[in-house]
Amino acid sequence: MSPNEIDTLEYRRALGSFATGVAVVTALDKDGGKAGITINSFNSVSLDLPLVLWSIGTDSLCYEVFVAAEYFAVNVLATHQLEICRRFAASGTDKFNGLQCTAGMNGVPLLPESSAAFECRTEHRYDGGDHKIIVGRVLRFEDRKTDPLIFYRGHFLKQ
Repeated sequence: MSPNEIDTLEYRRALGSFATGVAVVTALDKDGGKAGITINSFNSVSLDLPLVLWSIGTDSLCYEVFVAAEYFAVNVLATHQLEICRRFAASGTDKFNGLQCTAGMNGVPLLPESSAAFECRTEHRYDGGDHKIIVGRVLRFEDRKTDPLIFYRGHFLKQ
């Protein structure tokens, strides 16, 4: 099969065979407003420098906020945070309404009760097809030692 013959639906299904954690990336826009988006494209890049990466679709409504953000946080969701996952995956809502976030470094919002949180400074941005890949240097992190929310083959795994 040549690259031009790839069935995108079948390709997406095959990618779904790789179980991933689910996270919400948060940042502040240029006016200090909170922004957040659900992702499952989070990876460790390096331990020495502590680097992580994630990606955002170029068609995302908050694309410009995250591409411009100097600082961001990756909030790894815990098993009981499915509602928060869905809230931050939705468009056009006040995603932070009613959440008791704390202010991390540089004011970036940290979600309550997440499994882990990584506070980062953007180091690099790379084009990646229909996504932008964002690499961040981890400045501070917290592991709350709770089980993470897992996504696999289009469904969330139940504990």
